Amino acid sequence: MRGVWCFVFLIVLLLPLVARGDCDCSVDEEGRDKKKALPLKIAAIFSILVCGGIGVCIPILGKWIPALRPDKDIFFVIKAFAAGVILATGFIHILPDAFENLTSPCLQSSPWQDFPFAGFGAMVAAVGTLMIDTLATGYFNRLHRNKMRTTLSDETNGDVEKTSDGLDHVHTHATHGHAHGSTMMDSEDASAQLIRNRVISQVLELGIIVHSVIIGISLGASEVPSTIRPLVAALSFHQFFEGMGLGGCIVQAKFKARSIVPMGLFFSLTTPVGIAIGIGIASVYDENSPTALIVEGCLNSVASGILIYMALVDLLAADFMNPRVQSKARLQFMINVSLLVGAGLMSLLAKWA
Repeated sequence: MRGVWCFVFLIVLLLPLVARGDCDCSVDEEGRDKKKALPLKIAAIFSILVCGGIGVCIPILGKWIPALRPDKDIFFVIKAFAAGVILATGFIHILPDAFENLTSPCLQSSPWQDFPFAGFGAMVAAVGTLMIDTLATGYFNRLHRNKMRTTLSDETNGDVEKTSDGLDHVHTHATHGHAHGSTMMDSEDASAQLIRNRVISQVLELGIIVHSVIIGISLGASEVPSTIRPLVAALSFHQFFEGMGLGGCIVQAKFKARSIVPMGLFFSLTTPVGIAIGIGIASVYDENSPTALIVEGCLNSVASGILIYMALVDLLAADFMNPRVQSKARLQFMINVSLLVGAGLMSLLAKWA
């Protein structure tokens, strides 16, 4: 999975380099000020980097702060808020941008005006995420189950060799078999959930990375201060709570430090790196060129499909149907309110970003 991240990351970074001005659509020069825009972009890099880093670290700090641990009610509330942010990001921010890009008048009317490619891309991405989710989970579950059976078989054979009395052997073996079977079932259930959480965290980060790079490049290539200012605040908020959602998944996946650190850094650096790339290619990048519109539109549609699926299926459905949540009416009410507030605030930000 780490290799897939690196491949997608490199592809997304290299694609904007071919998006140069090859379209007759005029570029809006009003409000452009390169000198004023550059300090805002630099401020955006540091603001988004800090907010993203803090957001992804807060759930991880649950190891030392009892209130933030996954077995506490507040964890479900925070995660529901973050899931609402991610859901609104997919529906309100990314998917409309994909439709706008892929139906732009700068593109040929056929085939781009004849078929809803943005919606189709989101659907394919959601179904593809489902397939990857289930296939990866099933594969790792089978792998772990085979290891458990091998271990159990070795332990049973050891018990047989150590038993000398035939009658006692039957009783002892049955007793051990029952104990081992019960232990094995409990261990398999726990391991299956752990594997599921690890797959969720990695697929979620993949979807976040795709759209974060696009957002960063768009901001970095912009030279209109009036556009950049609201984006800095909006993206900092967005990155903070998106980081909390990802951080919560990482905590539940129980990764070791050597995996947590790269995942946290990768998430925190993606948008700032995208901004830096946007600054570097601002002189040749034309957001209205057909190549740029098609690339951004396709990637946005894919990212929206991934995030919508992950938010609804892997984050919200899993937590809302959790026995702990189902048994507490007050907690149910709190996470529903938290979800609506998170989605509502992120939707409101669409006015400025």
